Amino acid sequence: MQAEGGAPLGRPRRRRLFALLVVLSAVIYTADLITKTVVLRTLEGQAPLVVIQDVLQFRVIFNSGAAFSIGTGMTFVFTLIAAGVVVAIIRTARKLGSRAWAVTLGLLLGGALGNLTDRLLRYPSGIGRPTQLQGHVVDFIEVLPGHFPVIDYFPVFNIADSAIVCGGILAVLLAWRNVQIDGTRESDGEAKADGGKEAGASE
Repeated sequence: MQAEGGAPLGRPRRRRLFALLVVLSAVIYTADLITKTVVLRTLEGQAPLVVIQDVLQFRVIFNSGAAFSIGTGMTFVFTLIAAGVVVAIIRTARKLGSRAWAVTLGLLLGGALGNLTDRLLRYPSGIGRPTQLQGHVVDFIEVLPGHFPVIDYFPVFNIADSAIVCGGILAVLLAWRNVQIDGTRESDGEAKADGGKEAGASE
């Protein structure tokens, strides 16, 4: 197996890429947890905290839907999806051979874990409560409040949502460029296969 540059991909490099994924996801998860804790202690039940007038403010809401308040009311389904995403990323990480994919999966994993923690532990879910897997996610970042173009407002979001969206965009770009999880390019593999067929035909 070869990496993006064509050099053989050894175990040390694979470990470094996995470490990058883990560290990035841990940083995102920690940042998400800390910011949610701070805003809950300081802003829950309070008026929005204006950071930049008409551009950015912090306002606490509890979201039962997915990222950016999509699918409100389908909390249980999104909890299962988030758990499935976490498992899928961990399984996929064993094939890592691309730094870009390590960053992408790190963003997705950190974001998914951040919101999954809310689903499992925040009201109305939580230890000892009858309702499980239906906790509401804490959102607090609001941009261009009341002034967002085209739509009335841009959904309130959090650090985890931002990481998920950024990771999703990167995944689309990598797929568009045919970069595989293991660092190879799909077009390269096809070219090699075609070259082998032509060589065989010439013989």
